[in-house]
Parts: sequence; C-alpha cells; structure tokens
Amino acid sequence: MDTATRSRAVGPAFRPATAADVPAVVQLVESAYRGDASRAGWTTEADLLEGRRTDPDGVLAVVEHEASRLLVAELDGEPVACCHVEHRGDHAYFGMFAVRPTAQGGGLGKTVLAEAERLAHVEWGAAEMHMTVIRQRDELIAWYERRGYRRTGRMSPFPYGDERFGIPQRDDLEFELLVKKLA
Repeated sequence: MDTATRSRAVGPAFRPATAADVPAVVQLVESAYRGDASRAGWTTEADLLEGRRTDPDGVLAVVEHEASRLLVAELDGEPVACCHVEHRGDHAYFGMFAVRPTAQGGGLGKTVLAEAERLAHVEWGAAEMHMTVIRQRDELIAWYERRGYRRTGRMSPFPYGDERFGIPQRDDLEFELLVKKLA
C-alpha cells in the first residue's frame, strides 16, 4: 500500500490552524469555490460569484478569535481540507468549509464535518450546529440534509456591494440557515 493510500485509509490528521497556516488556508478555500480550478470539484460557486471567497486578514481573524477554531485536515502533512467552528453559547457555527477540489467525492468532507460536530458537542457542549448556505446551492444543501441538517426557511441577505464576499453574478442570492441537533 503506498503512502497516499495508507493515509486515506487512516484518515486525515486534524489540528488547529495557526497564523503560519493563513496563506495555505486562503489558497485552499479559494481553490474549492472560485475560478476555473474550483470546477474540478463539485463545491464550486464560480457560476454564482466571481472574485475572492476570503482573504488573509479574514482568515487570521478567525485563527485569533478566542471562541473559534479553524481546523486544518492534513494527509501526509499537507493541508487538504479546513473548516471554521465558532462557539456561540448553546450552539456552534460552522463555516469556511473547504476540501481541495481533487480530493472531493471520496468522503473527506464527511469526515471533516463529523470532526467539527464532535468538537462543538464534546469540547464546547453545543446542542446544535448552525450554518448558512447560499440558498441557490441545491446540491450542497442536499448534501447537508443527508448528514442531518434541516432547512429552517430563515433567510439572510447576501452582502451585495461588499467584494470581500465575492462579486455576485446574479441579483437573487441569499443565505439560508441550516441547523442540526448534536447528540
């Protein structure tokens, strides 16, 4: 069994991101959601948004926030996925979830999501996980629903005019709150 196959069989190693990880995390998030490279995976938002998905200052703020954990998943010491989990009292918020496009579709995302849920419930005592997803992302929402998340119908506006979140390619974008009870 080669090293890559053995690492996938064992699964990723998780660790909290540090300031030194910021460039790699920005690159990972951008590659999963923006531009032509993102089309190698199924999580691309390239048809909905252009521009950036995040930036070094935003990632560093998450790394340094005391109620947050930015998890990095590594295979053979190389970052292949990440997610942000923030403790918000009785619930946790899940975001900045990215899996390298060429590593998508093999179960890595499920593993990362499960680790985020474990952290929120076991380490912080959170009863629920919350996230917001662009409501037009039907395939992504269905993926979360298969993992126990439910649509709430509670919408929040997309921040049009704030290019830190991308440049919208349509005028009807909004976020829907998804929630899962953690056991």
